[in-house]
Amino acid sequence: MTKPEVISMGCRLNLAESNALAEQLAGHDNIVIVNSCAVTNEAVRQTRQAIRQASKRRPGARIMVTGCAAQVEPETFRAMPEVSAIFGNAEKQNAALLQDIVRQPDRPVIVSDIMTLEQTAPHLVTAYAGKTRAFVEVQNGCDHRCTFCIIPYGRGNSRSVPAGSVVEHIRMLVDKGFREIVLTGVDVTSYGHDLPGKDNLGMLVERILKLVPDLERLRLSSIDGVEIDERLFDIVTGESRLMPHIHLSLQAGDNMILKRMKRRHDRELAIGLVSRMKARRPEIAIGADIIAGFPTEDEAMFANSMDLVTRCQIVHGHIFPYSPKLGTPAARMPQVSPQIVKRRASMLRDAVAERRKEWLQSLLGSTQKVAVEKGGMSGHAENFAYVKLNRQMAEGGIVTARVAKVEDGALQADVIA
Repeated sequence: MTKPEVISMGCRLNLAESNALAEQLAGHDNIVIVNSCAVTNEAVRQTRQAIRQASKRRPGARIMVTGCAAQVEPETFRAMPEVSAIFGNAEKQNAALLQDIVRQPDRPVIVSDIMTLEQTAPHLVTAYAGKTRAFVEVQNGCDHRCTFCIIPYGRGNSRSVPAGSVVEHIRMLVDKGFREIVLTGVDVTSYGHDLPGKDNLGMLVERILKLVPDLERLRLSSIDGVEIDERLFDIVTGESRLMPHIHLSLQAGDNMILKRMKRRHDRELAIGLVSRMKARRPEIAIGADIIAGFPTEDEAMFANSMDLVTRCQIVHGHIFPYSPKLGTPAARMPQVSPQIVKRRASMLRDAVAERRKEWLQSLLGSTQKVAVEKGGMSGHAENFAYVKLNRQMAEGGIVTARVAKVEDGALQADVIA
């Protein structure tokens, strides 16, 4: 059965939900759904651009907008003549309502109060990266209110998928041949606080690894270091089936900026956490989100963020130039000039790139287990280094390859098994 075209903007959670939307609206091939992102003003601009491009590319199709940008600023998309319908993040979970929205001839705008949503539907759990990797939603929403972030108002409060549903779904995916699973959500490390048994992420990971013994590789999406308890720390540093690749939500390296962001950690916690992880499991590769040019950030504060790249050995960096989001406290703070923000973002990217280059060079001569991706000529190692293979292999397989050289920011490796 044909499916609608779904254009997914932003995070991996959106990607998982886009897949579910396509499944639920199978049979409607005359619509395009744009699953929007609101994390930055640039993300909203790109969403509007995607809508216009879709309208030009498919002039006869109905274009519908959902996602975080549709949730927090539906009037932006109501003003666009290309848009035929708008529905919010809660509406994504209601299959019957989705069918009704598709049938409505007018331009419906259905965006309910996301803060009243108390459950994350277990059917909204999976996206696929070819035959290699599946992303499984285990949590949605966020209970924290960082001063720069609009996402809680787009996603609602934190809510978790029951562990039994997660385990059963992962077991089904493994039975289908997927060998790597990524647990994803808005604030994954808050998992379980809303469930009757007061589970946590460490308990969920333990249960998955125990009850799905055929699962070869498990990853975590971005996590908050302040919520890594000893149970989760021991799993991250001691369990070989949990991949040695941790992406931390750091955001800044200066304590005053972190306080103004309303983050719950300081730079000392971040540096200490990475140091402890590396001491226990040296091969762990560290990724991080960092914002450049947050309001009031001076050169000394920025220097602390630059220093964090080195101190935390960040080799997978997501660098965001700060842009004010209407409705957030940070938008009312004294702003850094756009030119300085742009320059600082570029400097942070360069610092991460230099650190990454050194890390890749350190892997020369090593053997890496590579999950082969679409095309069969490349994939990702356990530490999430991108690896190009010397010969074509079956997509979805895991091969052992020896690193021969570093070229164009990737490892070049020879398959040995």
